[in-house]
Amino acid sequence: MAINKNHEFEELDGVKCGIVEKNVSAARAVFLKSLLEYNRYTVMIVASPPPKAAAAPVKVEEGSEAPPAAPAPVAPETFTVGVTDYTFNPINAIFGRMLHTPDKHVVTLAYWKQQETVSQDEKPYYE
Repeated sequence: MAINKNHEFEELDGVKCGIVEKNVSAARAVFLKSLLEYNRYTVMIVASPPPKAAAAPVKVEEGSEAPPAAPAPVAPETFTVGVTDYTFNPINAIFGRMLHTPDKHVVTLAYWKQQETVSQDEKPYYE
């Protein structure tokens, strides 16, 4: 059980892992895997379970036939990304400036969210 929403862990493929992100696309999973492996974490990626959707009740009048069932929408394939260090907390890692890019810059929040392609090292507010 997680202490709070920022520190989740669960078992992925039989290995206890700290959850980095859930329900991410394949491209995002590849980005996170390459970044975290560069920072010497062992990364586990598993397919996320499909969301549970309840069927809407259909009213059928007496004497009429039920309408044909619409095909269920195909859920996009998403993944859960975790690291084997179950104490890993992505918020602390980003704001604690513990992660680095392959070009030796500190990972910023914008780089983590893939809003920037190059991490712009900013001086901390206290310097």
